[in-house]
Amino acid sequence: MSADLPWPALPSSPTVLIPLGSTEQHGPHLPLHTDTTIAVAVARAASARLAAPVVVAPALAYGASGEHQGFPGTMSLGTEALRFLLVELVRSVSLWAGRTVIVNGHGGNVGGLAAAVTQLRSEGHHVAWVPCAVAGTDAHAGRAETSLMLHLAPHLVDMTKAKPGNLTPLPQLMPDILAKGVAGVSPSGVLGDPTAASAQEGQRLFDHMTEDVAARVGDGHVDPDGCLTRPRAAPYRP
Repeated sequence: MSADLPWPALPSSPTVLIPLGSTEQHGPHLPLHTDTTIAVAVARAASARLAAPVVVAPALAYGASGEHQGFPGTMSLGTEALRFLLVELVRSVSLWAGRTVIVNGHGGNVGGLAAAVTQLRSEGHHVAWVPCAVAGTDAHAGRAETSLMLHLAPHLVDMTKAKPGNLTPLPQLMPDILAKGVAGVSPSGVLGDPTAASAQEGQRLFDHMTEDVAARVGDGHVDPDGCLTRPRAAPYRP
């Protein structure tokens, strides 16, 4: 992590990876910092695959988590505050970094993140963002995230409390989530079924995420929202 170093030890004009997570409920079996833990681990592992100089910044552990506000422990900045925070942070980092990439671990951050990066790029900053995501997995605190945490931090996962939540596909659930929050569609906060999760699947998911993030950062092309793209990305197969 770059914060472990004294300033003279930082490389000149590095690519700076900033993990962005959340502090929010992840069902009765996963810790509140699940998204942050995943974003940090992916950023660190991806940095090892990239050509130097690359440094990983301290994580931003708060994001836009209003949809989870019905559960104790959730701490949300909201979309507009997150946008403002990212704009000011990247303006600061840009004074010494060659490029800034925000490694996002929480889907609820995307609105503020995309708005911030779009503004910053219009100001001339060399910044982009990339998701920690695998297509085709369940939505929240289900098999995918539970598997990832069994791989990354098994001591923080209580599988005796892992139960299926709402299994409806996320696109169908979104209107109700927007209207009533996650608590309105899943009393446990789980969207998916964590009971079949495994550390082995978590490692496969993590390796796919890491390879995907490294490839996108290395390629450097962005879409209109400032998200790094990866043409011909290989699909994840469990």
